[in-house]
Amino acid sequence: MSLSRPVPPRVLPDPAVLAANRGQRTANVRATLGLHPEFYGGAFAAFSRFLNVEASNPRRQRELVILRTGWNCGAQYEFGQHTLFGRAAGLTGAEIVALTRPLSTFPWAEEDLLLLRMADELYADCCVTDPTWARLAAIWSSKEILEFIAVIGFYFMVSGILNTFGVELDEGVPGWPAASPA
Repeated sequence: MSLSRPVPPRVLPDPAVLAANRGQRTANVRATLGLHPEFYGGAFAAFSRFLNVEASNPRRQRELVILRTGWNCGAQYEFGQHTLFGRAAGLTGAEIVALTRPLSTFPWAEEDLLLLRMADELYADCCVTDPTWARLAAIWSSKEILEFIAVIGFYFMVSGILNTFGVELDEGVPGWPAASPA
């Protein structure tokens, strides 16, 4: 994975949106996406809300695949934000650190491991392999699998936007985890 990212940001966040969100841990991303109000306030916001609030898949597992996707994409901003959301969803510091390592180096529960393997396969080849699919389908419904795939695809897109624009971490948002969990 290449971690070459633009510093300073290629595009500065919208000053008015930044001021309106000052003090929030999502100020920089809101103000950067706010440069295009029709995009950010329309379908993007609706899809994000569905995936993060209304989807039926469990929040903890959703955060696992978001974090793994952020890691795979080298998106420090995304990984940092979802470290906070992941902890709120019940992920441990050890699990968050393990998301930055080969999957075989941590004793993942089978259903978590399958979701992480799906995230890795989608990142590598934009398709889930037959063996992984068969094991996923034995645990999750087609609706749930569809939601997980949509989450992974959405955060792949978001990671690309954040990386390319050079969105900076907000105050209070961690970056990559330390070698040992906090």
